[in-house]
Amino acid sequence: MQKLNRISFDPDVMGGKPCIRGMRITVGTIIGLLSAGHSEARILEAYPYLENDDIKEALVYAMWRVEETEIPLDRQIA
Repeated sequence: MQKLNRISFDPDVMGGKPCIRGMRITVGTIIGLLSAGHSEARILEAYPYLENDDIKEALVYAMWRVEETEIPLDRQIA
């Protein structure tokens, strides 16, 4: 995966969810707006502190998470 410079994780900001540049806007918020049909231009208008590259990186992060494979741990205790 390419290095993501705009995605941050901080337990004190939005409960540690992936956010954009330490701000209180999550990757999930951006993806939700896009999936609801809002254009990038409309999102940038509604959130003037965001940049176009923030939206692009949110999409890259979301794509990576969807493709990531999680292997369950065996929790049996002997």
